[in-house]
Amino acid sequence: MPLAVYILGLTIFSVATSEFMIAGMMPSLTAAFNVSITKVGYLISIYAASMVIGGPILTAILIKIRIPHKRALLSLIVIYTLGQSVGAMANSYGLMVIARIITGVAASACFGVALAICGNIAKPESRGRAAAVVVSGLMFATMLGLPIATVVDQQFGWRASFWLVVALTALCGIISSVMLPASSKPEEANLAAELDDFKNIHLWAAYATSGLVLGATFAAFSYFSPILTEITGIASNRLPLLFSLYGIAALLGNIIVGRLADKYMLPITTAGLLVLLAALTLFALFTQNPIISITAMMLIGLVGISMNPVLIIRVMRNSRAGPLVNTVHTSVINIGLAVGSWLGGLAISSGYGLRAPLWVGAMLAVLGIISLLPYFSYKINSPKTCYTKCE
Repeated sequence: MPLAVYILGLTIFSVATSEFMIAGMMPSLTAAFNVSITKVGYLISIYAASMVIGGPILTAILIKIRIPHKRALLSLIVIYTLGQSVGAMANSYGLMVIARIITGVAASACFGVALAICGNIAKPESRGRAAAVVVSGLMFATMLGLPIATVVDQQFGWRASFWLVVALTALCGIISSVMLPASSKPEEANLAAELDDFKNIHLWAAYATSGLVLGATFAAFSYFSPILTEITGIASNRLPLLFSLYGIAALLGNIIVGRLADKYMLPITTAGLLVLLAALTLFALFTQNPIISITAMMLIGLVGISMNPVLIIRVMRNSRAGPLVNTVHTSVINIGLAVGSWLGGLAISSGYGLRAPLWVGAMLAVLGIISLLPYFSYKINSPKTCYTKCE
């Protein structure tokens, strides 16, 4: 595997850590900006919403002006580093919001460009494994990035966590400028052919399931810190360990789903949603029980964000898998993330208590299961429309 692939994975790890770390420093940011937990939770939603808007727009711009992939990635890393620096120096909630918008937009384009470079530098027979290395940056962000950022916050303050990501992202930029091979300008995309994919109702059904899976996961995940400390009674200094275990569960789930998704697409998606629903329900019912709460948290990690491989495969089988379809899929996933986090915060601010985000997640999981029901009545073996078991 080319070393450059691991560098791209490290870059994704850096930007994903910034996205997730707000969940581990809610008490610090609440005190720093004198705002509610709900408003701090919205910083996760704002980042995700910025990715939703920034992804398709920047993808279209990059295609239009035909910037070579390496130069595009380095430019995006610079923008991201500057945005993260603004967050580290923010002295008001409004300025932090601006920083999250800048970094969210830049991160969205980073994902797409990094995967494009990965496809160019990896051998054809190992592109799938190379892409998995790049995307694994997301899993390591929850397993290592989030707990490390939480520890740094507790020991040195939240600004130190932001500066740590600034330093890591800048380092990725320096290494990338040296190690990544020069790239030619991307070929012009066939926009008409890609737009034709969006006429397929099954593609939109796949998008809907993806959004609901991530919405259910992040409605709960965004508020794990206050739920565990204020209701379950777990000491705040134990949170880094729990987030690390959550990340390990997500990484393990990603490996399992990745190996089974090609052959058992619909069964894996359905089983994952059923386990997610059960875990969220148990967490909500027995929040004061540490053993059940931690177990439920690990199950959410196992079947939440780790469902991405099977969700991506379903989208690819219902389209030509061009850059626009995949970028919109990324946007849909982040819409689910943003809406889930927002609904969880809305439920808290409406007076339903800290357990409310768990119930919101459970309801979204139910909707995810409902979105799959039309595909249980038949089996289609076409490689682009296989909804149950592909032989």
